[in-house]
Amino acid sequence: MASWLKAGLIGAGILVVLALVSIIPFAGLCVVPLRWIAYIVIGIMAASYMTPPREAGKAAGQGALAGMVAAAVGGIVSMVISVIQVSIFGGAQQMTDIVRQIPPEVMQQLRDAGIPVRELLSSGTPAGVGLGSAALCSSVCCMGGIAFAAALAALGAAIYAGMKSE
Repeated sequence: MASWLKAGLIGAGILVVLALVSIIPFAGLCVVPLRWIAYIVIGIMAASYMTPPREAGKAAGQGALAGMVAAAVGGIVSMVISVIQVSIFGGAQQMTDIVRQIPPEVMQQLRDAGIPVRELLSSGTPAGVGLGSAALCSSVCCMGGIAFAAALAALGAAIYAGMKSE
C-alpha cells in the first residue's frame, strides 16, 4: 500500500472520530483546531512512511495526497452528519439564510458542475429547503476543506522530510 494512502486512511479514521465528537455541544468547539493539527500530523505520517532518503518536495506531494484522502472522507461524514442534524432539529430558515450568503460566482460554478442548485433550494417544503441547503453548504465546505487539508498536510510532510531525511 502506498505511504500516502496508508496515512490518508488512518487520517480519515481520525477525522471521522472528530466529526462524531463535533456533535457533542461544547466539545465541538475544540474540533476545528484539532482538525488542523490532524492535517499536519497526516502529512507527517505520510512522510514518515516513505522509504529514506526523503526529499521535501516528494514528501510534500505524498502529504498532500494523504491530506486530500483524509479530508474527503472526513468531509463526507461531516456532510452526512449535518444533513441528519438539520432533518432532526430543523433549521430550514437558518440554512436558507446561509445559502443566500454564498457568492454568486460559487453558485455559478456549482451550476456549471451540474449540481442542480435551484432544485436543492426549492424542493417544496421548508424541511426540504433546509436539507438541500445543508447539503449544499456542507459540500462547499468539504471542497474548501480538501484544499486546506492538502496544504497543511504538504507543509507537515515537507517539514518532517527536511528534518529527518534519513
